[in-house]
Amino acid sequence: GITSPITPRIIYKHSLQLKTNVADLWWTTNEVEKEIIFELHINTTGWIALGISPAGGMNGADLGVGWIDQSGNIHFQDRYAFDTVIPILDNTTSDWFALQGCEQNGWTAIQFKRLFDTCDIMDVSIKSGTNNLIYAYGLIDPDTDITYHETRRGSRTLSLRSYNDPPLESKFTQLDYFDVRLNNYIIPPSDTIYVCKIYKTPSNYSSKRHVIANQFLIESINQDFIHHILLYECNSITRFDDSNLFEGVCDGSVSLIQLCSINIAIAWAVGGDYMIEYPEEAGYSIGGDLDVKYYMIQIHFNNPNQISNITDSSGIRFYISNQLRQYDIGYLTFGTDIRSTSLAIPPNVQNFIVDSYCPRNATTNIPQSGITVISAFPHAHLQGRSISTKIIRNKKVVQYLFNGDPFNFDYQLTYRLTEPIQLYFGDEFATRCVYNTMNKTHITLGGETVHNEMCLHIFAYYPRMNT
Repeated sequence: GITSPITPRIIYKHSLQLKTNVADLWWTTNEVEKEIIFELHINTTGWIALGISPAGGMNGADLGVGWIDQSGNIHFQDRYAFDTVIPILDNTTSDWFALQGCEQNGWTAIQFKRLFDTCDIMDVSIKSGTNNLIYAYGLIDPDTDITYHETRRGSRTLSLRSYNDPPLESKFTQLDYFDVRLNNYIIPPSDTIYVCKIYKTPSNYSSKRHVIANQFLIESINQDFIHHILLYECNSITRFDDSNLFEGVCDGSVSLIQLCSINIAIAWAVGGDYMIEYPEEAGYSIGGDLDVKYYMIQIHFNNPNQISNITDSSGIRFYISNQLRQYDIGYLTFGTDIRSTSLAIPPNVQNFIVDSYCPRNATTNIPQSGITVISAFPHAHLQGRSISTKIIRNKKVVQYLFNGDPFNFDYQLTYRLTEPIQLYFGDEFATRCVYNTMNKTHITLGGETVHNEMCLHIFAYYPRMNT
C-alpha cells in the first residue's frame, strides 16, 4: 500500500507503490486532452525524478526532475538521457510542467503533467500499451546540477493509459466464494516443475452463477518459487472419478492433462496483481447446466537451487455474485505452441522476431454482432522483450489489439484495455514476439522452463462464443 505521509493534491484514477517507504505515484490520464497528470512522492528532501524509458534504463529516457528549495519554491526541469550519464536539460522544448509541490515529514511531493505525445525528439511517447517507468532521487537539492543517484533508483513496466488498479479484498468479503488450490503439496526438488490438480465445480452451484473477481492465493514464503498459475477448462465431454481427482506433477498423467488443456480461463504470472475484478457488465460463468464441469489448476514452480521439503497451498479464489450479469466472459489465446519444435531462437541476437498468424477461417465462430475484448495478458520468459497483436480486417491492419512493447518478465500484469475493442466475424490476427539473446551462448528452444521460451497473448472478452 501507499506509504507517503503526504495527502495527494487531488483524487486520482490510479495509484501505485513504487517502493515501500521510498516512493509512491498517483496519476490520471485524459484521453480527450491526450495528457497525463502525475503526483510523485519520494522519501527525501533532495531532488526527485520520474521518467519514461524506451528499454527500462537511463539510455534514451525522458525525465521530469524537480525539487523544493528552502523557501518552498518548486523547481522542475525537462531532461533527456543520451546514455547512462546525468541527463541533460532538454534543449528543444520543455514538455514536463510542474503544478504544485511541497516538502513534509522528510518527503518531497510534486504534481506535474505532460502530453502523451509531445512531438519532441528528446521526449518518449506515452503510448497505449505497456510503458517503462523509471524513478530516481538525490539526498540534497542541486546547487548547479543534479547529483548522481547511485542506488537510489528503480523501474516498473506497466500500462499508464490502461492500468487496472487491483481492488481491495474487503470489497468482496460479503460474497460467496470457493477456492481452487493445492493442499500442502510437497514440491519436488527440481529446477522446473509443473503441478496440476483437477477440480469439479462445487455441487452447491446447481444454477448458473457469475464469478466477478479472482484472488490469487500466493503463499508469501513461496512467492519466489512460483512463476505462473493457470486455470484450464476441461473438455466438456470428459468425466472423472470424483473420489480420486488427479493432483501431482503434470507429466504424471499426460492423458488426463491433455483433456484439461483446451481453454485457458484465468492466468497469473510473476509480478502480477493478486486481485482482479471483472467489468460490471460481465462475469465468468460457473455451475448450472454449463458444459464445463471440471477445471484444472496448473502451477509452475521454479526451484533453481532444487530445495527440498517445500510445501505449498497456493491457488485461486473465486468470488461469486448474488446476481447474474449481462454477459459471460470468454478467453482468446494467440501465439505459438509451447513445444520445443515451435521456437528456436539463436544466441547473441538483439531483436529476434517470431510472428504467428490467426487466419480468417479460425474466427468464423465470432458472431455477426461481434465480441468485446476487455483485457490482455502477454506472457513470455526471460528473453522476451515485446509481445503485440494486431487486428487485420479486410486485408488491412486496423489497430493493435494490445501492444505489449516493452515486455518485462518481472512484471507480468493483466492489462485492462484503455477502451474495449470490438472484434468481428472474419477478423484475422498477427501476433509478434521479440526476444533478446545477447546473454546466451546456445539456442533457446520453446518449452516450459524459464530458460526456454514462450509466446502467448491471452485476451478476455464477452459475450462468450460457442467453441
